[in-house]
Amino acid sequence: MSLDGEYAPSPAQWVRDQVELYESSGGHQGTTLRDTGLPVVIVTNRGNKSGKIRKTPLMRVEHDGQYLLVASQGGAPKNPVWYYNLAADPDHVELQDGPDRFAVRVRELHGGERAEWWRRAVAAFPPYAEYQEKTERTIPVFLATRSD
Repeated sequence: MSLDGEYAPSPAQWVRDQVELYESSGGHQGTTLRDTGLPVVIVTNRGNKSGKIRKTPLMRVEHDGQYLLVASQGGAPKNPVWYYNLAADPDHVELQDGPDRFAVRVRELHGGERAEWWRRAVAAFPPYAEYQEKTERTIPVFLATRSD
């Protein structure tokens, strides 16, 4: 599966640069968040309003071949735009983990399942705990499972 359509790069220069490096190197460069050394994946989806292709680097939270997509936005009061894109079209999402690119289906987690995965997220990227403390919203998370 490949999402077709016009690609609309992020308005944030560092996101555009990271996505370009990640993809142009076949997933061999640009695979960590800036200077943290922590791994990221690239999530590709369709904009729910524009219909354009969007690409977002997210922290790599993987367990048994499934991935958690954390809509933290650094603890901002509002969800990131990509959250609404995934909620609107959970069956047409792609994920690239290093050189491996594949189709996924996503579903938002709640309750005990969310709590279990949230612990994994904080273990992979400890600032998530601080982000949750900064905001009144419960940071949404999606579980991404291969669909191809």
